[in-house]
Amino acid sequence: MLGHQVQGKMTEENISNSSYLSAVMTTTGNDEDQTTVTMTTSLSRGVAFYFQCLVVAIGFVGAAANGVILYAMIVSKQHKKQFLIFNQNMLDLCSSLLLIYTFILRILNIRQTAVQTGVPGYLQCTLLFSGSLLWGATNGSIINLMSIAIERYLKVVHPTRSKKVLRKSVIYSAAAFAWIGGYAYNITVVFSTSEMVDGVCYLFLMWSSRAAAIAHGIWYFVSFYVIVLSIFIFCYRRILIVIRNQARVMATHSGPGPSTAQTNSNRIQANVIKTMIFVSAFYVITFTPTMVYYPVNTIKPGRAATDTGRSIVLLCAFLYITANPFIYAVKFDPVRRVLVKLVRLIPCKKSQPANESVDTAGTRADQKPN
Repeated sequence: MLGHQVQGKMTEENISNSSYLSAVMTTTGNDEDQTTVTMTTSLSRGVAFYFQCLVVAIGFVGAAANGVILYAMIVSKQHKKQFLIFNQNMLDLCSSLLLIYTFILRILNIRQTAVQTGVPGYLQCTLLFSGSLLWGATNGSIINLMSIAIERYLKVVHPTRSKKVLRKSVIYSAAAFAWIGGYAYNITVVFSTSEMVDGVCYLFLMWSSRAAAIAHGIWYFVSFYVIVLSIFIFCYRRILIVIRNQARVMATHSGPGPSTAQTNSNRIQANVIKTMIFVSAFYVITFTPTMVYYPVNTIKPGRAATDTGRSIVLLCAFLYITANPFIYAVKFDPVRRVLVKLVRLIPCKKSQPANESVDTAGTRADQKPN
């Protein structure tokens, strides 16, 4: 949702940019002041351009990395066994592609001005220019992370109950809810707070009152950060306690050890949990600036560090999309094994000199007199 606030303010600045400069230059009447304003505006646009190029590069890296992880999960058949994790990477891949699309529009300087009027123009404004498609997938990813934490909690802490609760229909419904919930929320917000005036899109600016905007900022912070963080801490803390207690029992157990199948199952379960703890912790680290900045900027908006502050918090959030698949590549054993095989299939040029040296040595040996 920070993207909503950011894009809304940036849109407002872009739309009023020319009128603002005109007003300043009319009132000053000083050539030096006019030059200063022009240079500052040019510098701001230059920084924004390089930032947008960096974000597009991040999007390409994220799309490629998530695509490889999805391929590895399908090859290792983990997309059926760990469907919510597979869905998580699908959401991250969608976010990466939409990140590329959204910021390429900005690099090409396609303003928030609809080509059409009426309903088609309004839909073009709210869906294409708003970035709501990007942030719908991002919020869906957050919802899906909560679902994974709850799923792991039930499987480890309540294994008997989980067999009744975690049916395939429930898992698929949770995955679908992540997509539907993320987009339903974002589209609702953009439709209710955006408007077209004389063909110009005013995005996320038409709140009924300042109190409504502040209430929404607080609600978003609590729903997508405080509750999410609480679920992570509660679920994974309980999971680690249960795993530690099980390890103690196994260490002091005098009878025969568990079967090989049970041992492998426990090892896979522990590996999945470890991977998702890393992913969840990385989300908290990268999204904390975003989640703090949005309600603070809503309650007390300021222009002291608007451009720099927004760029930093957005960059942190986008890094999550890019770096997330690398955690699966390093920590998730089934995916890592497939990736290792892929790397081994890449022809290595260093093997040729080694073969040549062997052949040369053999030839020399054959040429030696008996």
